[in-house]
Amino acid sequence: MSWIETIVLGIVQGLTEFLPISSSAHLRITSAIFFDQDAGASFTAVTQLGTEAAVLVYFAKDIWRITRTWVVGIWDSSVRSSLDYRMGWYVIVGSIPIGIFGVLFKDQIRTAARNLWLVATVLIVFAFVLAFAEFWGRQSRIIKDFRMRDGVVMGFAQAMALVPGVSRSGGTLTAGLFLNLTRETAARYSFLLAIPAVVMSGVFSIPDVFDRTGHAPSGAQMIVATVIAFAVGYAAIAWLLRYVAHHTLYVFVLYRVALGSLVLALLMTGTIAAT
Repeated sequence: MSWIETIVLGIVQGLTEFLPISSSAHLRITSAIFFDQDAGASFTAVTQLGTEAAVLVYFAKDIWRITRTWVVGIWDSSVRSSLDYRMGWYVIVGSIPIGIFGVLFKDQIRTAARNLWLVATVLIVFAFVLAFAEFWGRQSRIIKDFRMRDGVVMGFAQAMALVPGVSRSGGTLTAGLFLNLTRETAARYSFLLAIPAVVMSGVFSIPDVFDRTGHAPSGAQMIVATVIAFAVGYAAIAWLLRYVAHHTLYVFVLYRVALGSLVLALLMTGTIAAT
């Protein structure tokens, strides 16, 4: 892997991880168009450690408060009615689906799911699902209204993002809107929900990212890409939270359709290869 590819993919990961446009799809498409080869699912998983580190830093106070309250609540029943205690369980239970599906379909995620015909199609199809959720959702429920059912539904929505093109944040935001949560509430839970799954996936993918013939990054390149993803991702978190509080998600719908259509056109003309 060249240093240019390392830097570009690190920036792409940081810019797209938290937007409902699928960072894994963008890494796959960027690799195909500009570098004529797939950086791989493991590279994506490891660079996501950088963007999740940004989440840990940005939400450090919230994460510490929720974690402390959850641990205390295991022994002290007086705190179990608090939102922080319940949120700890919501994140744990909501993380189970992606863990199960990630293990069951590991091989398919690394191979067939990265076919660009599928990626482009999924980008477009789920754009319309997101648009319908934005149109239909009443956005009448805030964070204090969050319940276990919401965590489970959004957890399954997150698991769908194992297919590049769905988007982890896009899936959870869509599910949240269908549950009538406000965009900001859905986004905040989405950030917290991603932490266990993404960190575990990234850690377990570290050995795999170097076990590739002909196109593996060096250790230094992997570190640089992850650090870049952290820095860009941190700025993206702040921007997205401000954006969703005051704007609809239709701009991302249009972008997904445009990008998916472009990739399909490039595939049809033989400009890029599907695998």
